[in-house]
Amino acid sequence: MNPFVANLLLALVWLVVTGGFSLANLIFGFLIGAGTLFLIREQIGAGGYFGRGRKVVSLIAFLFYDLAISAWRVARVVSARKLDVKPGVFLYKHRVDSEFEIALLSNLVGLTPGTLIFDISDDERTLFVHALDCSDPDARRREIADGFERRILEVFR
Repeated sequence: MNPFVANLLLALVWLVVTGGFSLANLIFGFLIGAGTLFLIREQIGAGGYFGRGRKVVSLIAFLFYDLAISAWRVARVVSARKLDVKPGVFLYKHRVDSEFEIALLSNLVGLTPGTLIFDISDDERTLFVHALDCSDPDARRREIADGFERRILEVFR
């Protein structure tokens, strides 16, 4: 059985046993189930489940970090006396494969202030990215590759 499904089932059992059907109790039951599965991870083969959990948390933490940095950059540009930006479009050839991974990468890049994904090529291998400051497109490509794309590949591969 998939460890995540087992964890959800344990959380639901916790809800039934305690009789408290609330979101807080469900989360608490999920954490208790995760702790239980962690104790017996070698016996049930769930070691990868917890490693992937850390990678998902890393992706979410990086999202918040990138949102803060990007918002700071945009705020600096907007509040400057003289607008000194070079907006533009650059192409980004990604390495992710599935439609879900492409959609996730596009949404995460598009969520960050100062960037917008406005098209995907017909072969779905290239993203068209508009950036508020496109003075160094190679640096922007490296930011995407070393940031969101690397973490997405770690989570889903």
